[in-house]
Amino acid sequence: MRPLPFVLGAAALLAVSAAAPAAAADSSSSPSPFTIQDPRITESSGLAASRLHPGVYWTHNDSSDGPYVYAVDGRTGKTVARITLRGIGDPRDVEAISIGPDGNVYVGDIGDNLGGQWDHVWIYRFPEPKRLKDATVTATQFTVKYQGGPRNAEALMVHPKTGRVYIASKSDEDGGLYAGPTTLSPSGVNVFQRVSDIDMEVTDGAFSPDGTRLVLRGYFSAAEYRWRNGKPTRLEKEPGLPLQRQGESVTFTPDGGTLMYGTEGAGSKVTPVDLGGELLPDATAKEQKKNGEYSDRVDGKLTDDDKNGNLVKAGLTFVGALVVFFGLRKLFRRG
Repeated sequence: MRPLPFVLGAAALLAVSAAAPAAAADSSSSPSPFTIQDPRITESSGLAASRLHPGVYWTHNDSSDGPYVYAVDGRTGKTVARITLRGIGDPRDVEAISIGPDGNVYVGDIGDNLGGQWDHVWIYRFPEPKRLKDATVTATQFTVKYQGGPRNAEALMVHPKTGRVYIASKSDEDGGLYAGPTTLSPSGVNVFQRVSDIDMEVTDGAFSPDGTRLVLRGYFSAAEYRWRNGKPTRLEKEPGLPLQRQGESVTFTPDGGTLMYGTEGAGSKVTPVDLGGELLPDATAKEQKKNGEYSDRVDGKLTDDDKNGNLVKAGLTFVGALVVFFGLRKLFRRG
């Protein structure tokens, strides 16, 4: 039989765990907006949340900048590293950035302002640096063509579980989602196959960290899709979209609960928009329900019913803790 102090300690831990959901619901908060401070970044056209460095976002200029990728601190908006890519040709129209499950950063030189006239486009890949400092890294270059001929595109997404690369074309008449080969080849041509129609003009996109959601954005609208078996199904509800001068980028935060929207221009602002209900990735919804932070609202805000429900759950758990405590104490006395 355990001594009484042990029993009291166990009951105390149970009581703390009972109160945790209500406390979490009150203390949860979304990331803050930030403004990109670096004067060299005047056409931020892609955004990807770092996997190794919490609060850091990777971005790049659109065109006429060179083989550069920037790491920006989301707390201050300041650049903490500029990565120069070597081993590739001259970038033509860099439009997108994503991070794969292999720990590599994928950069999409996929834009075609001539309306889909380039015979081929490129993807560059390099390992995400473990230390954030200015550096030159050797990147792998992949040549890309599309099934059905050239396309203009601004959205490249790497699935966080399979590692497969997808590109969404930019067209308000014949938009589509294209899947790359299971494994990209640096020596041959990688033909991307059309897997779904997209009924919007896409300027960027991103997979959720758990791979169960895909978000695509345009200048004036955003759409979210449930991702299952390599195919998207559009959700009825849409995520919020901030009013921006030229909305060019989007990424999920690492916890999957917030979308970060970026725009072009000097001193451009990155704006967070919280998610809720069916827009939440499956893993995020499960975690929020566990912590008492879940909301059915698409903007993720807790209603009074949500808060009251969380308090009831916490109270029932607390009562259960007391029952365990007094039951153990009774056994202790009998012993």
